[in-house]
Amino acid sequence: MDERAAITPTLPRVNPISSYWQDPPHRLSTHRTTSELPRSVSTIIVGSGITGASIAYNVLDKSEASSVLMLEARTTCSGATGRNGGHTKAASYRAFLDNVRDQGEEEAAKITRFEHKNIQAVHAFAREHKIECDSWQGDTVDIIYDTSQWHRAQKAVCEMKRVLGEKDAAAQYDFHNASETAERFLIEGAVGSVSYKAGSINAYKFVVGILELALMKGLNLQTETPALGISRSSGDQSHWTVKTQRGSIEAERVIMATNGYTAYLYPPVKGIIVPLRGTVAAQRPGSRMPKEGLRTTYSFIYGNGYEYMIFRPPGSTYAGDLVIGGCSIKAPEKGLYEWGTTDDTAMDPEIGQYVRDSAANYFGSQWGEDDPDGRIREQWTGIMGYSSQGFPLVGMAPDEDNLWIAASFQGSGMVLCFLTAKALVTMMDGEDEEEVKTWFPQAFRMSEGRLKYKFQGRLHEKAPMDLELKAS
Repeated sequence: MDERAAITPTLPRVNPISSYWQDPPHRLSTHRTTSELPRSVSTIIVGSGITGASIAYNVLDKSEASSVLMLEARTTCSGATGRNGGHTKAASYRAFLDNVRDQGEEEAAKITRFEHKNIQAVHAFAREHKIECDSWQGDTVDIIYDTSQWHRAQKAVCEMKRVLGEKDAAAQYDFHNASETAERFLIEGAVGSVSYKAGSINAYKFVVGILELALMKGLNLQTETPALGISRSSGDQSHWTVKTQRGSIEAERVIMATNGYTAYLYPPVKGIIVPLRGTVAAQRPGSRMPKEGLRTTYSFIYGNGYEYMIFRPPGSTYAGDLVIGGCSIKAPEKGLYEWGTTDDTAMDPEIGQYVRDSAANYFGSQWGEDDPDGRIREQWTGIMGYSSQGFPLVGMAPDEDNLWIAASFQGSGMVLCFLTAKALVTMMDGEDEEEVKTWFPQAFRMSEGRLKYKFQGRLHEKAPMDLELKAS
């Protein structure tokens, strides 16, 4: 793992595998607000995924007079957000005991509530602004095949209810035995299952919806313009210069919303934020699956890994499709070589095959025959970012005034990024810091101390929306 963590990330690769969510591309996919880059702006945001888009919106919502430039290396929202599994699912109980042990009860509760509030905020924003992104909220279930995982889940939920309170919305889980799981969720052979509230969303459509709002407020979006380097400005050492192949831009502050690619621009996080390639497939359901479609999203949890799956809700394109991912543990050396790579133009063949077979294998006799048009509609990969402590890194870079970072979202961007953007903008403006401390986890904040924790590999696993592997 040391060798994989030490690999310097590349820029995002050109011509990545086509993502289901980006087919067809949105009209903003190759948008350039101006034909030429401005020479100077107040704020540069690098990255156009959910983090960058949400930061841009929050900055401009406070002051439309701000000059904000967004640089995207490829097309709009072509990174992890536009290539994810579609879940807005926290599975907070899966990390709760570890968070209590490492961070204390108060901080563990704050992390849990933050994840829950973030999910609610994403769907509420989509409703409020009428963003057509297939936003769906309902039940999810974790199918558990491993007895130790089953007992740990029960212990974790008991602790959550003790620490957060019996009636806290973020601590509501229901347990189902093996027979209930087979009857209610169509899965046989499990030890049991855990159900709770979650959701799904077309994150690509959600983000371009946010960007459309930001553009109306004055955002300058420049796609296919990778940031090649960040340095102190020669004329004014309090400012920053971002270099691109189209010229350099000076800014008062720069924000890296670059997730798994961050170490390319900011070498101090090399070996601390490590890329991981995930694999996802969109599938047509089998002939014996419910004609009205599934009514819950899923995760499938076994001894040393898991998969996650959503159904496409009624009214969406390809309603009823299943979107499933995970499975990196099934690759040679337990997926070691998926770490450290930023190549989403390719796919590991063994992981790819396992993903293609997973849903049919889990549903067994309930699956039936494959659709006459084929099981797979599309399959793709994406690059995520993971940290040595298993938490995002959010805040100002140590000893670098007005160089900001919001990255390493552990495969759970839809559960963390939206409200993280709000917290970061408040930090940047120096406003209401005490209020932010009441809801934004201290464990997520950037600090010099966090740069001392080197990535040690996959020491803990949980099953949220994407490949959520927490290394601590």
